[in-house]
Amino acid sequence: MQYVSTRGQAPAQSFSEILLGGLAPDGGLYLPIEYPRVSGAELDAWRKLSYADLAVEVLKKFATDIPQEDLKSLAHKTYSAAVYRNARAGDDASQITPLHVLEERNGTQLVLQALSNGPTLAFKDMAMQLLGNLFEYTLAKQDAELNIFGATSGDTGSAAEYAMRGKKGIRVFMLSPHQKMSAFQTAQMFSLQDPNIFNIAVKGVFDDCQDMVKAVSNDLEFKARQKIGTVNSINWARVVAQVVYYFRGYLSATSRNDQKVSFTVPSGNFGNICAGHIARMMGLPIDKLVVATNENDVLDEFFRTGVYRVRKSAETYHTSSPSMDISKASNFERFIYDLLGRDAARVRALFRKVETHGGFDLSGKPDSDGDEFAKVAQYGFVSGRSAHADRVATIRDVHEKYGVMIDTHTADGVKVAREHLSPGVPMIVLETALPAKFNETIREALGRDAERPAGFENIESLPQRFDVLPPDVEEMKAYIAARTGL
Repeated sequence: MQYVSTRGQAPAQSFSEILLGGLAPDGGLYLPIEYPRVSGAELDAWRKLSYADLAVEVLKKFATDIPQEDLKSLAHKTYSAAVYRNARAGDDASQITPLHVLEERNGTQLVLQALSNGPTLAFKDMAMQLLGNLFEYTLAKQDAELNIFGATSGDTGSAAEYAMRGKKGIRVFMLSPHQKMSAFQTAQMFSLQDPNIFNIAVKGVFDDCQDMVKAVSNDLEFKARQKIGTVNSINWARVVAQVVYYFRGYLSATSRNDQKVSFTVPSGNFGNICAGHIARMMGLPIDKLVVATNENDVLDEFFRTGVYRVRKSAETYHTSSPSMDISKASNFERFIYDLLGRDAARVRALFRKVETHGGFDLSGKPDSDGDEFAKVAQYGFVSGRSAHADRVATIRDVHEKYGVMIDTHTADGVKVAREHLSPGVPMIVLETALPAKFNETIREALGRDAERPAGFENIESLPQRFDVLPPDVEEMKAYIAARTGL
């Protein structure tokens, strides 16, 4: 399996060659030359597999340059009950991503897929734990080092740091928007004292952090000298790892391959739902892919109108679902590449316009950039928006009716999912995090604190270690260089 850039000006490479990097040298994102297909016979066989063995079957279609026995060892090391030990009461931790039927209306089930049983209580663990093991495996073979440079709006950072802490040959430099995460999220990251972990609070919003990651990645000389890699969702291996739980969700919710399901995904950076798009392109019988946004509704606007309009930092809202406080969706380029028939020249032109004019228009109206918005329905995408009052009401409703406590982002998903139900088609909402990570809003909605898994009782009181920097690329480069000695 070879991978090409969405912008068409980088050489094709293997899975292992793109694993440690992020952006392609031409500024694009990697995708396989063609998506591998999954047959009905394979789906039948996969219904019987454990999560780890299912991961092997999916991964081996993409990581064709890694021996299957090595993939099996890595998957079983990653997806074990010992790692995903924070399951809800009554759940079988060995299932890794169990389903919970919340309600049934007119023969349609609304289902929650639990993805937050890992060490940092967020769905990001599903990919990041595998990525940490893949990085360590690959670096050991190359006798090399890696300096991970990433950005987080809340959960990616802690998932990356917990996956990489203590890993040989790896340092983590993680940017986050200063004072714009929940108290729990902040403590989870900043309380880590491992010498290979560096937390940098940036005076700005998440998009400022993400822009600096891209700027550093595009400085190819600095990137090579400092051995920079990324764990943000632009990393292809992270997207592939997320594809696995779409297959698991489908196989758990159905009994036959002629059945379809829909997925609703709380989305800011388009990485999680991009994995659903890829699963659908592989042949997974998905009906709708529902994009759920918060007040930062760039993606909802596109899927309603065909206009992709990036907001400036000052126009990005700080909300009670902060992991989605994003106004420039990095992984969106992967979908646009497919939507445009893999026309790399047009992708280059459109995303150059994002940088110069703040967006593009595919609505087909006069003076628009094209008319491909009409093709979006062929890919199953629809969308919706949720605001603070919606998520508070949804958290309260789900708890009162079903005795289930959900976090703010998952509440955005449930609210939007209810707007897109189809008779006879199960709607699976992908859980984003455990509610303990957003206790301020849980207390507002329910008048009580969220339950915390063992070991997280007093995390906010732990000593914190971090540095505060401005959104200045040159100052950030100097910070990295001073700590690597390269």
